[in-house]
Amino acid sequence: MFSLTRRVVGLGLLAASAALSFSASAQELKQLNIGYQKTGLPVIARQQQVIEKALSDKGVAVKWVEFTAGPPLVEALNVGAIDVGWTGDAPPIFGQSAGANIVYAAALPANGDGEAIFVKPASPIQSLADLKGKRIGVGKGTSAHNLLVAALEKASIPFDQITPVYLSPADAAAAFASDQIDAWAVWDPFFAIAETRYQPRVLTRSSEMLKVNTYFLANKDFAKAHPEAITTTIAALGVAAKWADANRDKVAAALHEVTGVPLDAQTIAANRTKFGIFPITDEVIAGQQATADRFYKLGLIPNAVRISDAVWTAPGN
Repeated sequence: MFSLTRRVVGLGLLAASAALSFSASAQELKQLNIGYQKTGLPVIARQQQVIEKALSDKGVAVKWVEFTAGPPLVEALNVGAIDVGWTGDAPPIFGQSAGANIVYAAALPANGDGEAIFVKPASPIQSLADLKGKRIGVGKGTSAHNLLVAALEKASIPFDQITPVYLSPADAAAAFASDQIDAWAVWDPFFAIAETRYQPRVLTRSSEMLKVNTYFLANKDFAKAHPEAITTTIAALGVAAKWADANRDKVAAALHEVTGVPLDAQTIAANRTKFGIFPITDEVIAGQQATADRFYKLGLIPNAVRISDAVWTAPGN
């Protein structure tokens, strides 16, 4: 992966290219619809209004649409309800396997320490091996789903020897609170909220199991029609990433302001978040392909996919 310095230089070149070549097709764009979740770089970008500033002189407004998880965001991209959006590693794989009209536009660091499988402190479950036969809450097709699959593999537990309980984060939180599930696999800020409420026993984190990325995605038709809007947005996200790294003390407050998630939970999430955005490299594609192959082998996706078929390339690159 690129160092932070190389990322910033690359993003600067993207910004310069976008400023020089904003085409007539992009000029016709009146509003950019962005899908986001309650944590991470897009939230900082919204709070800082960097994308709005980058597009304002082009006459393009920005609308932010919040999602609780990646799968519904990918579906919104597929049908064109939003133009771009950010998810973890698994949702675009499930989407691509189902024929979703999406492309990978850029990669972001994984939320490795901010995604985990955990249980309540009084739970008899002490390790991953104890998950056999248990009910585990997880969002189907989410990055936490990938973590659960990888964790079970490491513990030599076949996936069919646990009971996955597919729930949205909000529904899983309620199920966890009422002991309807034995363990929960989820990402920040939901993981951070659970930490503040329960002081849970963490069985594993994504950083211990996986080497993955999160992704900035686009509707395929939108990316083809408005490539300069994509490159401008990626460059603006780079500006937000640079601000976040230089203002760690302000990141939690910025996340809290946009999402309404309690400040103590957002502070935990912010302190372990890595900020950055960078091109889709061969290494990134290989890692995502390994995840897709794992899902297909387990029968979790209906069709095998080739990640490279869905990678968007900026004009001139």
